[in-house]
Amino acid sequence: MADSKIKSSIAAAVKDAMRARDKQRLGVLRLIMSEFKKVEVDERIDLEDDRVIAILDKMGKQRKDSFTQFKAAGRDDLADQEAFEVELLKEFLPAALDDASIDQLIDQAITATSATSMKQMGQLMAILKPQLQGRADMALVSKKVKQKLL
Repeated sequence: MADSKIKSSIAAAVKDAMRARDKQRLGVLRLIMSEFKKVEVDERIDLEDDRVIAILDKMGKQRKDSFTQFKAAGRDDLADQEAFEVELLKEFLPAALDDASIDQLIDQAITATSATSMKQMGQLMAILKPQLQGRADMALVSKKVKQKLL
């Protein structure tokens, strides 16, 4: 059974949070683990690191959207909880790339595919997504690719 290193580190963090009696952290970590279990049961698979990163990235996006909505509604208590969850998720994601690194990967993908127009955007994104998932905001990457292809 090939298990994800990230998933294992989250499971260890659950145990540490239980020992420390950190209820807030424990609740979020259990939520993450339940999301993993749901995917494993639904798809009958063991999660690999790339899929774990995709799940964590998706959860982070959801939390950021909720944070924005709670702030707009004046619910600072709920916004603070969402911000806490986003920071906790970031602990388990790979380090974010800087703009120069992202631009370099985009240029390499353009060279590899010989892309010259927006018609090849799908090919470029298919190459970039595995490299950048969880390490960069894919909406930002998409904008940068469009700028380079226009």
